[in-house]
Amino acid sequence: MTIKVGDRLPQATLVKATPDGPDATDTESFFKGRRVALFAVPGAFTPTCSAKHLPGFVDKEGELKAKGVDAIACTAVNDPFVLGAWSKSAGAGDITMLADGNGDFAEAIGLTMDGSKFGMGKRSQRYSMVVNDGVVEQLNVEGPGEFKVSSAEHMLEQM
Repeated sequence: MTIKVGDRLPQATLVKATPDGPDATDTESFFKGRRVALFAVPGAFTPTCSAKHLPGFVDKEGELKAKGVDAIACTAVNDPFVLGAWSKSAGAGDITMLADGNGDFAEAIGLTMDGSKFGMGKRSQRYSMVVNDGVVEQLNVEGPGEFKVSSAEHMLEQM
């Protein structure tokens, strides 16, 4: 079943990519007591993710925080080392990269996709959500191959 607005995020382990290396966290701890703009990409360094999705959240960070967002996070079915390298190469600074290496979080919220025909296996669908103290406040899931509703700009329009 796919997560929806009003649902609490399920318990899952994610790994933060930090300058000091991987740092495991869980959804309850990471989202507790704050409002987080979370977006998911099918893969780090992929064309749309690198050219539009991540840069949009980097560019709109100040505007999102002015609207009451405490933190911005990106998740992908990649390992924390890949996400760390992607963050560094993109100048993503304050955006927390949350590795979902096995796709457990994507599966738990019902937002996986099959990228096998591209040699990518099981991945996360492209989406964005606002999570307030662990509860989904806003959810924007893209159709296959699209990039419209999961953008930082669209999220700001909804706030």
